[in-house]
Amino acid sequence: MNTKKFLWIFSLLAIIVMMVLQLKKNKEITVHKVYHYDKSAPISIHVDTLRLQWLNNKTSFTGIFNPNHESKISADVPGKIVSVFVDEGSVVKKGQPLLQQDKSDFELQLKQVEVNIKGLEDDVRRYSVLKKADAVQGVKLEKAQLGLQAAKIQKAILQDKINKTTVRAPFSGIITMKFREKGEYAAPGMPLFQLVDISNLKFTINVSENEVILFKTGKEFPVVANVYPQDQLIGKVTTVGSESNKMSHDFPVLFAVKNTPGLKIKAGMFGNVYVKREANKQHIIIEASSIVGSNIHPQVYIIKNGKAWLHDIVISGRFKNKAIVSKGLNPGDVIVTTGFINLFDGANVTIKK
Repeated sequence: MNTKKFLWIFSLLAIIVMMVLQLKKNKEITVHKVYHYDKSAPISIHVDTLRLQWLNNKTSFTGIFNPNHESKISADVPGKIVSVFVDEGSVVKKGQPLLQQDKSDFELQLKQVEVNIKGLEDDVRRYSVLKKADAVQGVKLEKAQLGLQAAKIQKAILQDKINKTTVRAPFSGIITMKFREKGEYAAPGMPLFQLVDISNLKFTINVSENEVILFKTGKEFPVVANVYPQDQLIGKVTTVGSESNKMSHDFPVLFAVKNTPGLKIKAGMFGNVYVKREANKQHIIIEASSIVGSNIHPQVYIIKNGKAWLHDIVISGRFKNKAIVSKGLNPGDVIVTTGFINLFDGANVTIKK
């Protein structure tokens, strides 16, 4: 074999061997650098030793105030706006004029119809006299009478349209938005104003299935707006939701609330309704943050012999950041409250002091 060719083959083989050795070395370095989680290593946690507690007999539920009535007001007939009588923030009474449209075309049509009515009334009188004398066929009298009835109906329709050119407030309230100005055109379905009635309010809360039994239609509860804690209102339950929210599994409860004399409570404000519970026995109460799993299948980690074990529980109620446990836990049980990262069923744990 040619010496030069042999040296070339030997050099190529040497390069390949060196590359293989380098790749093997790199792999070993990478394997050593990769973090390998040691499942036997204890996980640091905080715990709570459970005991029976008296349940606070006063619970609050947060909700939001909404107007009793809220409506966008539009014109019933088309026409140019000739006058606007209110502005945003105006307090109006039911039936009060808000806006005037041009009614001149309708008034001209009305005058024409009134002339027709007068002529038809004359015809009816004349044909009535002639028919008695058999000087005219009865069909002409009937035709004149039908024409008179149709003209009177047309007059009533025009009069109604003229009346509707004055847009009035359908209920008492406050003008919160004005969408059109003088000189613009108004048409049916086109919003002109937004009218809100906050003299009476709707207050809505959402409660769990275990708490919905606290509320009965017609029952009254204290309601307080967050910004006016000194003003206690009375909320009367009007509706208890018959179906829960699909996501949160909460039920809506609606209250009717009469606003303060100065209408201080505004739509969109937050408030609380207060409910007294019967404190007839003690309960196991845990922090809601201790619960893992879902609302349908709640669980906690119980510490036994230095290990954390997942344990099923049954929750009978919630309030604020607490949960009332009716089944699955006993006084003296130790549960994990924080340190859930990397925690698993059967994990070794060390308790932080």
